[in-house]
Amino acid sequence: MSVTIRDVAKLAGVAPSTVSRVIAGSDRISQATKERVYEAMEKLGYHPNYNARSLAVKSTRSIGIIMPRSTEQAFLNPFFPEVLRGISVRANEKGYALFLSTGKNEEEQKQAVMDMVQGRRVDGVIVLYSRFDDPVVDYLMNKNFPFVMVGKPAHHASKISYVDNDNILAGKEITQHLIDLGHQRIGFVGGSRQFVVTMDRLAGYQEALSEAGIAYDAHLVIEQDFLPEGGYQGMKQLMQVENPPTALVVVDDMMALGVISALDELGLSVPEDVSVASINDFYISRVLTPALTTVNINIFQLGYQATDKLLYWLENEEADLSPTIVGHELRIRHSTAPVAALNKGLSE
Repeated sequence: MSVTIRDVAKLAGVAPSTVSRVIAGSDRISQATKERVYEAMEKLGYHPNYNARSLAVKSTRSIGIIMPRSTEQAFLNPFFPEVLRGISVRANEKGYALFLSTGKNEEEQKQAVMDMVQGRRVDGVIVLYSRFDDPVVDYLMNKNFPFVMVGKPAHHASKISYVDNDNILAGKEITQHLIDLGHQRIGFVGGSRQFVVTMDRLAGYQEALSEAGIAYDAHLVIEQDFLPEGGYQGMKQLMQVENPPTALVVVDDMMALGVISALDELGLSVPEDVSVASINDFYISRVLTPALTTVNINIFQLGYQATDKLLYWLENEEADLSPTIVGHELRIRHSTAPVAALNKGLSE
């Protein structure tokens, strides 16, 4: 026997009309009541079939955007405004509005997504990150709700629609550039290892070292936040090792700003004393002094293509599970130099 709204209402201790208003996303229902209703729905295994054509509810013509846990912190990184620009352009072409969702912690983030999905506020969502053991992705998969990820999923990649760069190759190519310049002591300043992008770029770094016959040194690998402050702290840590690096692979351009700031504070010049190479190619990277050697990952296209995949799902009621890999390009500028030049400078 199928579970009904009346069953949910009885378990939650509310009227059936209250359950209906919670599902419809009414703002007049208290958060405590919403949570009781959602808990009852979960316990009874009740949820609307969002994808069925027979639903009386019309399309919302809205796409949900799921940010990392802290929106304030996310918008300090130019990646998110640029990927949102790509999403907005494609959504606007099809007449869709955007609905932004986040939370201060894991619990708040999942609750915000539940409100968005069960309240039928959006037709589908785009997740702007990929991390290990993410309850939000697990929830969306269990609900079979249309969603696309920007970033390779940590698990079940063959069952999830996603758009990404080849971050392993990007990490390998930027490291190889430094190896080609003669560097042997190459540090790695990465973001949190809970994010797949960090682990993929680290894997590329390790692969390049291995193929060049350079031993991997865990003391040269630092994990910090994806912000200038993270790069600053990471650089301070790296320069305390017994044999500090002559070159650095930084996982994100904003972190590279902090790295360069820390080097300047230590009286070291880029690239005369230490070469710095990064990934993402934000606008600020081109106007820095020196201009930053980095990998352009076509952030706009990541957002545009992710939206295109989601719209395909909404229009065809079927997910496109083939990965969309957006190309990247190494941009060699003035923050990297041959190690010979460094050695010459030190001997003078």
